[in-house]
Amino acid sequence: MNMIWGKWHHLYKMTLQWLAEQWSTKQGLTQQWGKVIRWTGMVFLASVLSGCSAELDEYQSQSPAFDLFGYFEGETRAWGMVQDYTNKQTRRFYVSLTGTVKGDTLVLDEQFVYDDGEKDTRVWTIERLPDGRYRGKADYIIGVALGQEKGNALRWQYDFLLKYGEGSEMTVSFDDWLYRQDAHHVFNLTSIRKLGIEVATVTLFFRKETF
Repeated sequence: MNMIWGKWHHLYKMTLQWLAEQWSTKQGLTQQWGKVIRWTGMVFLASVLSGCSAELDEYQSQSPAFDLFGYFEGETRAWGMVQDYTNKQTRRFYVSLTGTVKGDTLVLDEQFVYDDGEKDTRVWTIERLPDGRYRGKADYIIGVALGQEKGNALRWQYDFLLKYGEGSEMTVSFDDWLYRQDAHHVFNLTSIRKLGIEVATVTLFFRKETF
């Protein structure tokens, strides 16, 4: 069953990628046909993935407790990579993070340095809500990011305005899963999706420098 699903899933992703490329050309599909494709893709994938996605409650009994504010307050370092839908590594990067906590607000300053020399900055403002969930905003985040932690796991979900090429941009959805290993270390696995299809993944390894 897994082998059959893998083949169909790969064919489905390749088909949607081809359709997206055709859509970007003057000889591409019409607008109405494009809408049909998008809706079909989202409904199909949602029906398949709904039964196999991990649930946050599964980590309720795991320790140590994640503690988002406690872990990211102070100085943290991270090393990561981006992989495309074929699992090919496309970028590597280093991040220096500085977190400041005031009451129920965490301001997290992220300084990125990529393997090609590009540098980027992202500053998160994260609010701890009364029900224990989190709400965050940052540059290029569309609307707000919503997060929740259970046990040693934290899940973040948000839409992101991704810039690429020369002046081009698209909206993609991020599904972040972070797992605390011990007092110093956190692993982060991120699925990046477009039209419900995973187009890339990000893997990060965090190390806390100050307590």
